Amino acid sequence: MNQYLITAYDYTDEGALDRRMGVRPHHLDGAVALKASGNYILGGAMLNDEGKMIGSVMVLQFESEEGLEAWKKSEPYITQKIWETVDVKPFRVAQV
Repeated sequence: MNQYLITAYDYTDEGALDRRMGVRPHHLDGAVALKASGNYILGGAMLNDEGKMIGSVMVLQFESEEGLEAWKKSEPYITQKIWETVDVKPFRVAQV
């Protein structure tokens, strides 16, 4: 499977954190589904100095680019405008 490092930063407008928290259960449901299908490797929230969520990092894997693109089209943090920027890079988890 092809592995990907996803680094995403949230919007910074006044309502951004509230939007994130409202969409978060749907995002986590999606992560559970990704894990069940073998596509989720790890993920979590990036925090600022005050401990507030400002973005996310995920390592996912898909059989094809089409699988990655399908995830991007259905990810609530993308479709609901939580993540302002999303950077996707090919990645390889070290086998240690």
